[in-house]
Amino acid sequence: RPRRGSAQRRLPLTPQHVVLYPLVSKSLRNIAAGKDPLEGQRHCCSIAQLHEHYSLGYPDLDELQKNPQPLIFDIEVLKVEEPGSYQQDPWAMTDEEKLQAVPLIHKEGNELYRQGKVQEAAAKYYDAIACLKNLQMKEQPGSPDWIELDQKITPLLLNYCQCKLQCEEYYEVLDHCSSILNKYEDNVKAYFKRGKAHAAVWNVAEAQADFAKALALDPSLRPIVSKELRSLEARLREKDAEDKIRFKGIFSQ
Repeated sequence: RPRRGSAQRRLPLTPQHVVLYPLVSKSLRNIAAGKDPLEGQRHCCSIAQLHEHYSLGYPDLDELQKNPQPLIFDIEVLKVEEPGSYQQDPWAMTDEEKLQAVPLIHKEGNELYRQGKVQEAAAKYYDAIACLKNLQMKEQPGSPDWIELDQKITPLLLNYCQCKLQCEEYYEVLDHCSSILNKYEDNVKAYFKRGKAHAAVWNVAEAQADFAKALALDPSLRPIVSKELRSLEARLREKDAEDKIRFKGIFSQ
């Protein structure tokens, strides 16, 4: 029961009311982890969602999904904030609020990146992308509105990839840049960033091909592309020298 002077309330829910709670709980846990609350879900009814997800990734939720049990929630109000005094999480925004928030979040990400706060900037770009992706899911793929949203997502995704390059998360960069190039074959920045990621993971031929494509699309990039290729060649020479020493030691035993 609520204590005197407490802001707590106890909300008892019986099994028939909590059949969908495991999916809700998974979304809440995604939010707490900074992920998209709808990650892994598909467009279908709630009952179909239950059958679609053999496992929710959490043993306790899997068990609750199989055997619904009475639940009691203790809710405590920690503080009350006035509307407009805080920035909502993307999942809690209306469609109009998402559209209005994206330029502001993008600007915040750019400022954080200029300050050298790369991880924080990546999180901002991710939030902006999540807003637009959520809106895009409601449109028919390939429709004018879908394309317009996709064109807004692309520069944000490229900024996100730049952050991931600096964080040395190269395979994520490869995936995102490839997805961009599957739709926009003339995106110079995607070729260049993917080339850098290929070079970092020793995909030499792929890196050279991407740098060549970027240069063909934008000849003004010749100085920076040449610098990247020289860096790659230097790393290859160092690696060859190290391999010779290593293999020489093996065969001399």
